[in-house]
Amino acid sequence: MAELADGIRRTAPRRISWRLVAIWSLAAILTCAFLFTGLRGNISFVLNLRLTQLVGMVQVGVAVAVSTVVFQTITNNRILSPSIMGLDALYLFCQTALVFALGGFGYAALDPAWKFGGEAVLMMAASAALFVPMLRRSSEMLMMILTGVVLGLLFRSLSSLLSRLIDPNDFAVLQGASFANFQPLDPALLAVGATVTVLGTLAAWRTRHTLDVVALGREAAVGLGLDWNRTVTAHLLLVACLVASATALVGPLAFLGLLVVAVAERICGTRRHAVLFPAACGVGVVMLVGAQLIGRAGFGGAVVISVIVEFVGGLVFLALLFARRRQ
Repeated sequence: MAELADGIRRTAPRRISWRLVAIWSLAAILTCAFLFTGLRGNISFVLNLRLTQLVGMVQVGVAVAVSTVVFQTITNNRILSPSIMGLDALYLFCQTALVFALGGFGYAALDPAWKFGGEAVLMMAASAALFVPMLRRSSEMLMMILTGVVLGLLFRSLSSLLSRLIDPNDFAVLQGASFANFQPLDPALLAVGATVTVLGTLAAWRTRHTLDVVALGREAAVGLGLDWNRTVTAHLLLVACLVASATALVGPLAFLGLLVVAVAERICGTRRHAVLFPAACGVGVVMLVGAQLIGRAGFGGAVVISVIVEFVGGLVFLALLFARRRQ
């Protein structure tokens, strides 16, 4: 029996390693397919455009994956994601308010750097002001969730009201900003977002063992000597920073995080953060690049990437709800 147990312990890490290799190998294959299939015309120009899009997809996939893993750990809930808590609705409300106040031409004339920075700071400030005080005590977790849902409904209602008052020509501009779009990415903003994503991912990776303790629950973590309030506050600010940078760069992707983490957990069969972080990041890249390939090859580029991701992510969310009900 002892030899059998030792064999299982040696085999499990090997299986997980091979699964991680398989995920990132698939990501590499899809990346090459995205870059080099269907090249026509000015090849250098097309490759440069596709490379910019690819960097944006990798950045967003990694940022959303890491932030969702951390958020699900500190909330101790596997069917929540930061986007479901109302940040996407806040982003849409900001776009609607800007178009309503400035008009379509004024909105298009905004400096992308100032727009990106303002939206990121606003979403981070809203997250810190609303959710950090509630996460300090586990008894207020339900209140935090309800607050996020209510604020999401409020922002969506205000966005709907303003959109009805907008000129039809300006409304077309608003529609273009309401969906995640990887086409016109500013290289300067991409560099800023990539820097935030890399630093945030490294910070999360350094605390992977701490997050394993947080996943045990507040009482167990405090009993093991963890400073709960400080740890949860720091990680929630990290989540807000990653989500804000990704959303301000390309737009909202509500169900991407939930879809990525759920698939990564099913593939690896573990919730250890040392495994879950690289697995979720790899799945995020596979999902975004794969959806872009499907939209380009199957629909001729007529379907935006967010439609495919949201459709699949919504189905996964419903499946998780039914699975939890059966349990």
